[in-house]
Amino acid sequence: MVLDKKINKVAIVNASVEECWQLWTTHEGLKSFFGVDNKIDLKPGGAFEIYFDMGQQQGERGGEGNKILSYLPETMLSFSWNAPPSIPEIRNQSHRTWVVLYFKKVGSEHTEVSLSHLGWLEGDKWDETFEYFDRAWDIVMDWFSNCCKT
Repeated sequence: MVLDKKINKVAIVNASVEECWQLWTTHEGLKSFFGVDNKIDLKPGGAFEIYFDMGQQQGERGGEGNKILSYLPETMLSFSWNAPPSIPEIRNQSHRTWVVLYFKKVGSEHTEVSLSHLGWLEGDKWDETFEYFDRAWDIVMDWFSNCCKT
């Protein structure tokens, strides 16, 4: 595993830590900005699945099989993450990467949400997956930020 390889993204939004936490940890919250549907069970080992294409067969709809790894309410959330269906060589491996989100109050009206995506292995297909998510997390954080605009 390449320990120093990670994707880092940050969004500072006009929302409370509690509101941000709800967006990332509830079915309705996630559905408001991330994917077309989801399955979330906020407990260690609980589901953290984000679906992007419900017209596909099960197992090809998006972030299926991902699990909550740990959390500190309104402070930190971590979950496993798989590769997209377009990169089956990585998606079908047993090794999953993981994502860690931190929620931090900034001033009286804003929250900083920082995302780190870790657990990368070596190889061309792993590099392709890293590049895919380096772009994809920018999009997700933009969706999240736009969801928080008042």
